Amino acid sequence: MKKFKPLIIFTAVIVFMFITYFIFNFFVEPKFYNAMMNGIVADKAGHSDTVIIVIDDKSISKQRWPWKRDMYAKMFNYLDKYTNAKLIGFDSILSSVDKDNFNADLELYKAVDKNKKLVVGFAPLIKAYSDKSVGEMYDKAFDEKFGIKINDERSQKARSPFKSLSMYPEGYFKAAKEVGSVYVELDRDGYIRTIPQLLSYKGKLYPSLGLRMYAKLNGITEFTVTDKTDLKIPVNQSYTAMFNYMHFYKTLPQSEYSRKTYSAIDIVESWDNMQKGKAPVIDPKEFDGKIVFVGANAKAAALGLEDALPTPIHPKHPGVDIQATNLDNLMYDEFIVPTPILQDFIVQVVLILATFLIVTYYSLFMSLGIIALMIAYIAICITFFKFNVAINVITPLALQLITMIFGYSYKFILEARNKDKIKDAMGRYISQDVMRNVVSNIDNLSLGGKRSNVTVLFADIRGFTSMSEKLTPEEISLILNEYFTEIEPIITKYNGVINKFIGDAVMAIFGEPIQDKNHALNAVLCANAMLKKVKQLQEKWLYEGKPKIEIGVGINTGDAFVGNIGSEKRLEYTVIGDTVNLASRLESYNKIYKTNFLISSSTYNEVKGYVDVIKISEVQIRGKAKKMNIYEILRITKNEKSTNSWWFKKLGFLSQRKHNL
Repeated sequence: MKKFKPLIIFTAVIVFMFITYFIFNFFVEPKFYNAMMNGIVADKAGHSDTVIIVIDDKSISKQRWPWKRDMYAKMFNYLDKYTNAKLIGFDSILSSVDKDNFNADLELYKAVDKNKKLVVGFAPLIKAYSDKSVGEMYDKAFDEKFGIKINDERSQKARSPFKSLSMYPEGYFKAAKEVGSVYVELDRDGYIRTIPQLLSYKGKLYPSLGLRMYAKLNGITEFTVTDKTDLKIPVNQSYTAMFNYMHFYKTLPQSEYSRKTYSAIDIVESWDNMQKGKAPVIDPKEFDGKIVFVGANAKAAALGLEDALPTPIHPKHPGVDIQATNLDNLMYDEFIVPTPILQDFIVQVVLILATFLIVTYYSLFMSLGIIALMIAYIAICITFFKFNVAINVITPLALQLITMIFGYSYKFILEARNKDKIKDAMGRYISQDVMRNVVSNIDNLSLGGKRSNVTVLFADIRGFTSMSEKLTPEEISLILNEYFTEIEPIITKYNGVINKFIGDAVMAIFGEPIQDKNHALNAVLCANAMLKKVKQLQEKWLYEGKPKIEIGVGINTGDAFVGNIGSEKRLEYTVIGDTVNLASRLESYNKIYKTNFLISSSTYNEVKGYVDVIKISEVQIRGKAKKMNIYEILRITKNEKSTNSWWFKKLGFLSQRKHNL
């Protein structure tokens, strides 16, 4: 499992990155695209040479809906007879006859037939024809009359979901000259950001209303679609996609339209007035040289006239304005071009790697440069959007943020492991308890300490010098290492702290830094266990042919200085004072008295009742003016588990011998 752990972690990170990419790219990125479009790209209104005539609330209030179709005829006749409009686009689908107003329909057909500048709309449908044979005949007639030559040189053709077309009434079909699709498609979140310029229907391609009007304006009679550039327009080859991202324009103040609009009823009344020799409501000269779109968008939902969909610039953007925007994009080469998927992938990988390397190999302060990197990336995105190039904004930043989290987590884990290794390594040089004390006070390390009551234990190997002369350094090292390895856990067990190894000797402290009120007794118990362990080692070493060693132990209890000594740059946690010196001398007196285990009178006062001792009276301790008593421990009289019994402290065995130096 350990072997595959890095692979498992790496796989988990990749999966998490993929999930993050999916969520942000498909659900969050579109919102930022809208924000960029609304705040950066749509900085100006639609071009002034394109205007809109709309059946709006004013029109419905003056002329009750539904309108007879001669009302449309009046608008088209007005534009054809009295204006010098350049081109007219009809963003509406006529698919039935008005049986109650047949003559009104005829007026519309005449107006459409007479107007040479008119391009009308049609729409593909998902539902199949109710009569298949009639539908097949209509499709054939529609393509023969309205089809445009399109050379489709793509290796793979798009699959069309459409099964029928909106069928024109016969008179309207005969009257119309050119048609374009008014079909628009919503993105996953319900917004319109793209528009299909060439619509696929039963193996044939048909242009959008805007593209058909563009072709009519520029005399284009043929298109070519290839794998390399998707769509080529002979006079404008900048457009490169079947579905292009639209460049939306800023809406006018207090309006949902991005260009000038006229109420349809004003145009109808202008026609009626001019037919009577009266002044028009709208001067026809306003339409001279203009491209005019005619459509409907009244707020009265019950009438079914509201034609508005959400776009990046408005939650209810009129469909007729969307069609006009498409034509403006074509005329002024103002498409939004998204960056290729491969380019996005490379950018994201570079940002992820850069972020990970910065987090991993530089300090936290230097890592703040990632924020600058993010800000720079946002600035680049804004700049590109200003030039109509759409870059993913939030997804790379989200992946950067995730990389930062993983990077800092990885760095934290790595540093934690390194700290553990360092603590473990340092714990081999100084006590683990001292190490923990240092770590817990890491911000307050300084010279100094405190006076504390402690017990100090010295243990020394007897005859080490003579043994060293007979053995090689390697053999001596093996014996010492085994000996120290065995006694270290014993000292730890009794709450002792190894302060230092001095050649073949060891010095241990009880009572600090581990707080223990029974430190004197624990030191005695520890020494007793050490002597027993040495006896076991003697048997093992004898079997292995190694020399027999003995140890001597000296223990003293008293006040001493405990803390950090040294310099500001080099500290040592230790204990100093007469208490330490006396413990060391007691250990050395084992050689004189042929003993193994000596304690001071102060230690004895703490443990009497727990041990059998021999009193060595009136000993002259070097450095002390007065003689003092010391004691040899013979045995522990009670199991250490019962040493806290108050009545046991009343017992004890005392043998006395007087010794004088």
